[in-house]
Amino acid sequence: MRIHRRNFLRGLGATVALPMLPSLNAYAQDGNYPKRLLIMFSANGTVPATWIPSGGETDFQLSDILQPLAPHRDHLLILEGVDMVSARNGIGDGHQKGMAHMLTGTELLPGPFQGGGGAGTAGYAGGISVDQHIANEVGQNDVFKSLEFGVQCGGSNNWSRMSYSGPDAPVAPETNPYNAFDRIFRDIGGDPFGLERIRAQRQSVLDFVKDDFDSIRNKVAQADLHRIDAHFDHIRSLEGRLSMGNDLGVACEQPNLGQQINPDNNDNFPVVGQLMMDMIVMAFACNLTKVATMQFSRSVSGTRFPWVGVDDRHHDLSHEGDNNADAVTKLTTINRWYAEQFAYLCDQMKQIPEGNGTMLDNTVIVWCNELGKGNSHTRNNVPYVMAGSGGGHFQTGRFLEYNDDPHNNLLVSLCNAMGVQTNTFGNPAYCTGPLAGLTG
Repeated sequence: MRIHRRNFLRGLGATVALPMLPSLNAYAQDGNYPKRLLIMFSANGTVPATWIPSGGETDFQLSDILQPLAPHRDHLLILEGVDMVSARNGIGDGHQKGMAHMLTGTELLPGPFQGGGGAGTAGYAGGISVDQHIANEVGQNDVFKSLEFGVQCGGSNNWSRMSYSGPDAPVAPETNPYNAFDRIFRDIGGDPFGLERIRAQRQSVLDFVKDDFDSIRNKVAQADLHRIDAHFDHIRSLEGRLSMGNDLGVACEQPNLGQQINPDNNDNFPVVGQLMMDMIVMAFACNLTKVATMQFSRSVSGTRFPWVGVDDRHHDLSHEGDNNADAVTKLTTINRWYAEQFAYLCDQMKQIPEGNGTMLDNTVIVWCNELGKGNSHTRNNVPYVMAGSGGGHFQTGRFLEYNDDPHNNLLVSLCNAMGVQTNTFGNPAYCTGPLAGLTG
């Protein structure tokens, strides 16, 4: 499928404000497949007794919760004993710290959100998240540097935001699949003549804006000229990009969202999640981005799971004691369902061939959580499951046990896997380099 350009962001003004960048480089034709990163979140900790595998590094047996991942065993890295050390420090309650530190490895800033248990108030995270840092490095020539998807993530606060473009700068996930579709896929396969007319109209807007810049340059103070010139260079770069031809990946097609549903209805949670996951995989297949996040609910998630026979709210169950056998069974069922979603992502990526392998071979999927256990709000022994080797960077098919190694080290390893060379991420006080053992 080949078109001259896409109208991904509607409105002429939006195009001038946010440039369209050509990432569609015919990877399938030259065999140069991109590395991709997908981070998936589920909330409220896990049940260690039914999550931790048994056995050794390579002869491990999957636990009850992780059993749905059996078809992808050779593509997995299961990490036990990783400690969110940074989240032991700073302000905020357990859930607030876990959610904000999870991808940033930095303390929360002061702010208005009242924490639980007398924790006082706290704001948003004090640093950039690993997904956004990587996107800034590898996504400059992509249509979308990154894509953030979510399902019923709640309002804007530090319990509901895991991605940050910088300190005190949360990135909101898109929770409406129809808005996501309109933004990303509406014009794939559309009328190329109609798209060409849009391109011409936007070009005329750029010409108009450049004339205005010439006039403004004569009126601003000398100290502001560099800002005007920098923005003019941005517009001029955009003009050239708009005229370039683009190629979609050979597996690219417009997703089918089916009959429209209410994305905020609790019982539609699994359907909305699948729609979002399908769009993530297709955005990768269409070479629109290399970095995406998938946020199921939020910290302190109150989602009910009647489709697997659990009508209790997740957060309520997570506070029950370890001796409550009914709660343990239900929490195991909930987390097993999330494992099924992780497996679904692996399934979908395996269906897209790339060279001698599949999309999954060139991707790293990370399933993370803001807590280790919900009833104690611990941030040590936080459950992490990874799938895909990132183009051979990670040695998969292994269960790795750590001794409270800081999770900032895992964030460093994700940067390195995506070609971003660094030895530290987040607050360096909680980082000692890449997480040992991931690369074999």
